[in-house]
Amino acid sequence: MLVEGLIAVAAAGGGAIVQAAGTDAWAGIRSGVARILGRGEAGREQAELERLEQTRAELEAAGDGAGSERVQTVLATRWQTRLEMLLEQLPDEERQQVAAELQFLVQQARDHAPANTTHNDFSNATFTDSQVLGSGTQNNTINR
Repeated sequence: MLVEGLIAVAAAGGGAIVQAAGTDAWAGIRSGVARILGRGEAGREQAELERLEQTRAELEAAGDGAGSERVQTVLATRWQTRLEMLLEQLPDEERQQVAAELQFLVQQARDHAPANTTHNDFSNATFTDSQVLGSGTQNNTINR
């Protein structure tokens, strides 16, 4: 059984795969994940590249509609599970090395992620319990 830190790395890796699809980071993330999961075997690496391309195609097909968030969640979870299974099978030293490689790929995906910007301006608002009453504009910056 994996410790929480490694589960978090696998979860971040699954999210990074989904996040990177269709961005400038995709080629690097795709080849890095395929290399990690292929474990030095060309045939396995090729199979992982094909799975990753299928993931990208599924995300593109989902578009930006109502179902796209569900598709993203399903795909991120699928990749998280694959990464967890790999980490569970590795000896401790190799597990730490693979976790570090995954963390590097996650950071790459974050560095290339588009920033969604929203800003909150609650001027002339009244705060009652946990509600905000009033009008104004809302802008938030979300870095995934």
